[in-house]
Amino acid sequence: MKIPGFLIISLLVILFSCRKDSFITSAEARVTITSDTLKYDTVFVSAGSTYRTFKIINDNNQKLRLSSLKLMGGTTSVFKMNVDGIAGTQFNNLEIGVNDSIYVFVQVNVNPNAANLPFVLRDSIEVQYNGNKKLVQLEAWGQNAHFFRDKVINANEIWNNDLPYVILGSLFINTNQTLTINKGCRIYVHADAPIVVNGTLLVNGLKDTIDRVYFQGDRLDEPYKDFPASWPGIFFQASSKDNVLTYAVIKNAFQAIGITDPSPNANPKLVLNECVINNAYDAGIISINSSIRARNCLITNCGKNLYLAKGGDYQFTHCTIATYASSFIEHKDPVLTLTNFANNTSANLTALFRNCIFWGENGLVDNEVVVLKNGNTTFNVNFDHNLWKVQTAPANITSNQIINNQAPQFDSINTSKNYYDFRLTTSPAINKGVNAGVITDLDGKPRPVGIPDLGCFEKQ
Repeated sequence: MKIPGFLIISLLVILFSCRKDSFITSAEARVTITSDTLKYDTVFVSAGSTYRTFKIINDNNQKLRLSSLKLMGGTTSVFKMNVDGIAGTQFNNLEIGVNDSIYVFVQVNVNPNAANLPFVLRDSIEVQYNGNKKLVQLEAWGQNAHFFRDKVINANEIWNNDLPYVILGSLFINTNQTLTINKGCRIYVHADAPIVVNGTLLVNGLKDTIDRVYFQGDRLDEPYKDFPASWPGIFFQASSKDNVLTYAVIKNAFQAIGITDPSPNANPKLVLNECVINNAYDAGIISINSSIRARNCLITNCGKNLYLAKGGDYQFTHCTIATYASSFIEHKDPVLTLTNFANNTSANLTALFRNCIFWGENGLVDNEVVVLKNGNTTFNVNFDHNLWKVQTAPANITSNQIINNQAPQFDSINTSKNYYDFRLTTSPAINKGVNAGVITDLDGKPRPVGIPDLGCFEKQ
């Protein structure tokens, strides 16, 4: 039996209409979200707000149902969401017609004077459909500051303490260029933003807390402000030279300081005077065949406090290197590992540790000082007047006046409250040093002309 042509056309129209009225349920449905990140580049100097928008486009020949469109921060978020004119934090079962779209408007409201407001505010919007989940990231400046994204120092530059500095993307100091950071500066670094020094970094902090120079992550809100690995760290490359950091505080990095290769000139590649390195997830200082002079430094609660490999030239004087296992850091590596080799390649090693404390507790480490030698290169390692926690003394070293396995009795350690005071009380380290020409301690307080204490703090 023949079916009349007009009837076939009618059936096709009906079938096509039904298809347009039905919903696509395949996880392979074609959906376009016009932005994966909304960035609000306005720097707020007073309370205010601004909008950004994106579209969700249904690229299919059937209707699409979004099972959920959700502002992840909910009602507490600084961001506000509006979908096709309707405000809310979550929308369910949103329908988008064939080849149609919906508009999502996102507003951020900022009071830059709010206490503890992060410099960079973040949230996200989750889009769910047909078993798929996609996120649109939200990022806005929260406080007035100097904001640098992928900053390159191509000429000598000086930073002063007028506003905080926020580093996004990266900070590069080019070869033969110098960045000078003066007292009181606060540098807040994003999670993916390394500070890479091919030239020279000079930090001119002073002893008072307000005048020290601070490097830390850009999340200041709870609980993120105390997380290790909040930012990559500071990395001194092969061409870098004449770096001097004085009264710098570097905390919550992945590797607080990474340094490679000998200095291009006769000076130490890095000088650390009265610096604090704390809560670095992988390493406080990791050095590969380089040169460091450190005085009155406090290097604490890092995955590996000092990891000095493949030789180099090192002097650490009146330094306290200690780690206590906590919910942030699992203490499973020695606070000092020193070798003259890496990847079966040896190099000359000269190292002097004088008037230092090497200690760790609550972890898996018996020997907090490990020294390893391989090959026949120059190997001159001297520990002079130190306190350490060691079950098996390292070989191939020279040692003099070592206090072994006597707790330094720091002033106050409370890992549950994340509180640490590494000053000395009735410590065996008191009056056990040798005159090294260091006349003040980390607090800027005087050391005696005669016999000083071990570590970075002098008991007054």
